[in-house]
Amino acid sequence: MKNILTIIFRLTLSCILAGTVMGTTFVLTNKAKTKNEHAKEERVAFSLLGFEGEVPQEVAMTTVYRYVVSQGNDQFIGYLLESGEGAEKEYTFIQIDLEGELASTDPVALDDTAARQAKERDAAIREAVGPGRDIRFAEQFQVITENGKRVAYLLSGKFPGFKTHIAVMLALRTDFSIIGFEVLEHEEDPGLGGEIEQDYFKNQFNGKPFDVLKSLEVVKEPIPDEYLQALEVKVEPQDLDKIMAEYRGNDIYAITGATISAVAVTDGLKGMTKKFAYRINIMDSVIDSQNISVSL
Repeated sequence: MKNILTIIFRLTLSCILAGTVMGTTFVLTNKAKTKNEHAKEERVAFSLLGFEGEVPQEVAMTTVYRYVVSQGNDQFIGYLLESGEGAEKEYTFIQIDLEGELASTDPVALDDTAARQAKERDAAIREAVGPGRDIRFAEQFQVITENGKRVAYLLSGKFPGFKTHIAVMLALRTDFSIIGFEVLEHEEDPGLGGEIEQDYFKNQFNGKPFDVLKSLEVVKEPIPDEYLQALEVKVEPQDLDKIMAEYRGNDIYAITGATISAVAVTDGLKGMTKKFAYRINIMDSVIDSQNISVSL
């Protein structure tokens, strides 16, 4: 009997030790994974903005987290915003009602690391808004500033493709014209819908003004040769801007044999941009009217 108890004790102790080691390893590797994913997203983001090497110190990227907040039958849109820099950085959660009016402003106890962790961020916001309000994360976007002046936005989004979903990162100027986009994930067919990753398709969106984008369609016509050369950056620099400007107001030329994928991306980018423009204009109006201090 004594031997059996000894064996049970040793097995229990071994399980506890193994669990502790595995748990510690998971925490450490998960933090490293999160950090690497964040670094990868930043590289893609700054590349879209034209920064291939070191990003100038005067350029800053601020992340805004958008939530849907519910209290009984009432619903609000919440934004987690930051202000200040370094050790003095602070976070504020503002709630806007469906009429576009400020409902509440609450300080949130967070630091940079915790803000990037969904569970920690959500818990801190719940603590800040108090009981009775349910929060649901909706999306995040980045505001790019240069010398304190807002110059661009970065959005991440997903929309239906021919097979499953297509995930993209979209860069916009402050007038909501398109700087460019990158396909982050998709399951479109190679050689067909998979061509949404190619420059001759993606670059058709570059520079499209918001007014053009809102009514953008896909046309089943061959891409003119000079435009195709420009899209693939196979023309002289002095000719590139001229050719791209000439076609800036045109619709999107379809991918041969994969019109559905081309339409999916076109409609997806249109939807992302129109919704974002509507929401951020309301958010900015509230921030300005209430003199809320934020790093935007």
